[in-house]
Amino acid sequence: MKIVDARVVLTSPGRNFVTLKVETDEGVTGLGDATLNGRELAVVGYLRDHVVPLLLGTDPYRIEDTWQALYRGAYWRRGPVTMAAIAAVDVALWDIKAKVAGLPLYQLLGGASRERVRTYGHASGRDIPELFDSIRARLAEGYPAIRVQTGVPGLERVYGVHHGATPDGARPVVEDWDTGAYLRSLPGVFDAVRQEFGPELTLLHDAHHRLTPIQAARLGKDLEPYDLFWLEDCTPAENQDGLRLVRRHTTTPLAIGEVFNTVFDYQTLVGEQLIDYVRSAVTHFGGVSPLRKLFDFAAQHQIKSAIHGPEDISPVGMAAAIHLDLAIHNFGIQEYAGHTPLTHEVFPHAYTFTDGYLHPGEAPGLGIELDEELASAHPYEPAYLPINRLQDGTIHDW
Repeated sequence: MKIVDARVVLTSPGRNFVTLKVETDEGVTGLGDATLNGRELAVVGYLRDHVVPLLLGTDPYRIEDTWQALYRGAYWRRGPVTMAAIAAVDVALWDIKAKVAGLPLYQLLGGASRERVRTYGHASGRDIPELFDSIRARLAEGYPAIRVQTGVPGLERVYGVHHGATPDGARPVVEDWDTGAYLRSLPGVFDAVRQEFGPELTLLHDAHHRLTPIQAARLGKDLEPYDLFWLEDCTPAENQDGLRLVRRHTTTPLAIGEVFNTVFDYQTLVGEQLIDYVRSAVTHFGGVSPLRKLFDFAAQHQIKSAIHGPEDISPVGMAAAIHLDLAIHNFGIQEYAGHTPLTHEVFPHAYTFTDGYLHPGEAPGLGIELDEELASAHPYEPAYLPINRLQDGTIHDW
């Protein structure tokens, strides 16, 4: 079997998605997700101009060799554009191999380690009553765990809280930030949530890289009475030494890594057990092959998986994540923000979401297809993630 074609499909059924479709001389095709929110065109160019020509005529079964050639052969390694492109190839080749075997992908990864995949959903509100309504909506959808984000007094736009803004795509939305106000208000939010919903509900929170290590340590300690499942991205993890300080001062579990691209980003954090959950996505980490290796590395240190699963990971990337979730032993939880009905039409899939749990289904391969005609009816639209400024106008981490 040989690869005879590989095409990049860029579509926007509500959000932009980059999909690689690999075709073989025996008619078997595979799909991979290469979406990089706000930088989609960079990945499209990388794939079309540099990666696809290298794939033509090669053996799709040689997944590891292809991965190494794309990673090592470019000389300029790592980075989100490169790793998203490699991820698309890796996932598409796994899709092909599993289809030829007539098995769902998780069976090629060692088979199921559990019956279903536990998820968490997102709840947010500009104030406590609105947050409570959002939590109730997620509970009604069956989520067993909920990430809580809320407005901060005195701030108009805060990460994770929808404000109905519709940017024209030319420039990102600007959010504002005051760390002191956030640190003062958040413990009260979780106190109110616990009083309303009780001690059994699994709660998570994302600080989204906003804090210094000492600020993160304070927040983790202040939130200990509310028994969080985790505090996510409490401080920019490029400063890995900073997590030592956080770890010394709080027993709140820590989750890190959605912006990481390779295992090298995790060496200190995992090796010194400074975190409890690794958060990288299949789509941004180079695919199924390296993410499985990361989970095996993490397992040696009693650290669990928590694959990034926002709306801007396409259903192709989500399907790959669910197969991994079902197969690995050290699974923790899966973020599942879901997709629009139109997105599900563009990417019909075998995976299911029932009572707060996911299952990849039993279809061969990833169990996902691409309706290219429908995809073409929804062309790319310029869009960017927000940026964040302090109240004096200084750019801050978003």
